[in-house]
Amino acid sequence: MASLAASVRCSQFSSLGLNAKRISRNYGLPRTPSLVSASPFSALPEIRVSAAPVQFSGNALKFAGWDPLLRRQGGAGVKLPVPAAAAADADGVTKPSKSFAEKFPVLVTGFFFFMWYFLNVIFNILNKKVYNYFPYPYFVSLIHLLVGVAYCLVSWAVGLPKRAPMDKELLLLLTPVALCHALGHVMSNVSFAAVAVSFTHTIKALEPFFNAAASQFVLGHQIPFSLWLSLAPVVIGVSMASLTELSFNWTGFISAMISNIAFTYRSIYSKKAMTGMDSTNVYAYTSIIALLFCIPPAVLIEGPQLMQYGFRDAIAKVGLTKFLSDLFWIGMFYHLYNQLATNTLERVAPLTHAVGNVLKRVFVIGFSIVIFGNKISRQTGIGTAIAIAGVAIYSLIKANIEEQKRVRFYHMAEHFYLKRYF
Repeated sequence: MASLAASVRCSQFSSLGLNAKRISRNYGLPRTPSLVSASPFSALPEIRVSAAPVQFSGNALKFAGWDPLLRRQGGAGVKLPVPAAAAADADGVTKPSKSFAEKFPVLVTGFFFFMWYFLNVIFNILNKKVYNYFPYPYFVSLIHLLVGVAYCLVSWAVGLPKRAPMDKELLLLLTPVALCHALGHVMSNVSFAAVAVSFTHTIKALEPFFNAAASQFVLGHQIPFSLWLSLAPVVIGVSMASLTELSFNWTGFISAMISNIAFTYRSIYSKKAMTGMDSTNVYAYTSIIALLFCIPPAVLIEGPQLMQYGFRDAIAKVGLTKFLSDLFWIGMFYHLYNQLATNTLERVAPLTHAVGNVLKRVFVIGFSIVIFGNKISRQTGIGTAIAIAGVAIYSLIKANIEEQKRVRFYHMAEHFYLKRYF
């Protein structure tokens, strides 16, 4: 049995890429001596137990405690080859065949990106069309969240996904996140209603600048100079686009800037509220709490106008059926594209998601200009292009920094494992 243990220990070292010959001379499992020897005092036959050669399944062995953390860092976990016997259950039944998503991960990820872009573009176009005949952004923002919450409740009712329990501590953690989410969402819609969609998205390209400033001056994190330098084109591009934007007004500009600040603080509070709950449940609870924050301003600011002539004028222009269906679908598209954005982030590395997010903004700006026929000056077009290029450079540099942090964490985890178990 001692030789068996030594050999298994040897195979564990070789799974880490170490040379087993330098550690032990027992390369395979030798036959063990008979456990019950023949004896003149016993009629029992001699029983010999022979060990089959060790085979490796190639399946991944993950650290139960570290794997979720590594996955949040963008890695796939620490993986070690394990014996084939470990891949089977007690009855010797092997694991079932891989699912379609496991066999074709690239196709599934590509589908996630496509649906994320598609739903985002459809939402922005339909949302702006609603504002053209129903200019009440506070109420429309409320509808966005209301439809999303209804979708979450139905999903919980059928068990897709299973509802995670909520307690007082988690509620306190998610409340600031939901407040910032509600403020950023409402201010974005105020800007969408006031100016062209393309201009709002150009201003919202400044969000990385606010994120960097908050990290440096609020959280005390040191931001590399290269990251600050990459933000210069963003600021310059947005300034150029704003100076000659034909649809410019201060309401649209200021509300988009407030949205940037709100979403920046949402990111800060989200990091403080990291829990073991899955992203789908976190977003569902955040939407429910944010809905409660959106009700008072919608009632107080736009309630009297809506009751007097807002609903009546909208129904007179497009009819009751189209009015209600438009409100429902923009709420559904809003919830689904945000949920898909979160799910896509979980499937890809930060660098891939950063590039995808920049391309998404380009798609939205381009399609909005084509669909609505917004005329833009040459300077606005150049400024928008410079701002988007700056965001792309910033995203690439930041994702590279995060990747270096992830690699360092991976090596620390691997070193800790080797030190503890070997």
